[in-house]
Amino acid sequence: MTHPELLPRPPSPLVEAPDERFAAHGVRLLLKRDDLVHPELPGNKWRKLAPNLRAALDAGHDRLVTFGGAYSNHLRATAAAGRLLGLRTVGIVRGDELAGRPLNDSLARCAADGMRLHFTTRAEYRRKTEPETLARLLAAADATGSYVVPEGGSNTLALQGCAELGRELRGAGDVVAVACGTGGTLAGLAAGLAPGQRALGVPVLAGGFLSSEIRSLQSRAFGGPAGDWTLAEGFDHGGYARVPGPLDDFAADFESRHGFPVERIYVAKLLWALTALTTSGTFPEGTTLTAVITAHP
Repeated sequence: MTHPELLPRPPSPLVEAPDERFAAHGVRLLLKRDDLVHPELPGNKWRKLAPNLRAALDAGHDRLVTFGGAYSNHLRATAAAGRLLGLRTVGIVRGDELAGRPLNDSLARCAADGMRLHFTTRAEYRRKTEPETLARLLAAADATGSYVVPEGGSNTLALQGCAELGRELRGAGDVVAVACGTGGTLAGLAAGLAPGQRALGVPVLAGGFLSSEIRSLQSRAFGGPAGDWTLAEGFDHGGYARVPGPLDDFAADFESRHGFPVERIYVAKLLWALTALTTSGTFPEGTTLTAVITAHP
């Protein structure tokens, strides 16, 4: 089934971002404005969701179910996709303590787009990939038989979509950096880059668990390791959805310098990390850095 929302889209803009904090160390900064690839499904959300949405429609599904925390951009994107495509959506949300509280702005947007929210305990949520737990969660959410999109959208189809992002960036930078939640974008991006380019992931969650997850994702999607990638840990600023004052101030300053809104949960942490790593001399003089802007506020 062909749908205009799922047709291939032109490459997102690649722009130079002159910045003395980088220039002082002989580093050139480029921004891959993937937040502009789709007005409602920005960046990696469109790249990961579009292949899954095509598969769901081709298989005749009329309902999607997926997973996320209370501030999940992925939940928001899936809800928007459902509205655009006329698909029912169910979001299984981490934290049953949220069920009786007013919805935050992110979950309220999901609900406004027609997503039915089902809150579950954090313990149950952690086990959601186990077949018995998944079946129980789907039954409790009245979503049995739905097309299941994993947390963050990261599966084999999604990695193929993110590999296309890497192919768009072949030759555009020595190091291509992206913020990481579940690791799927980095896993696909690295596979699509040219030999000699390196992908750098900046985890927005604490815990140091992503390396094994990325290797597992690549093994399932590509049959084994793909591309050159590394992680820059220690820039989570206290964990997912944590935006302390210094990070917020940094993002506001970056906005004023470069004239675009900086999303705080992912993009601000990526740009902070690249600035800090450049200032500390991590990148040799002459390096071109490309920062993938994956989300908008």
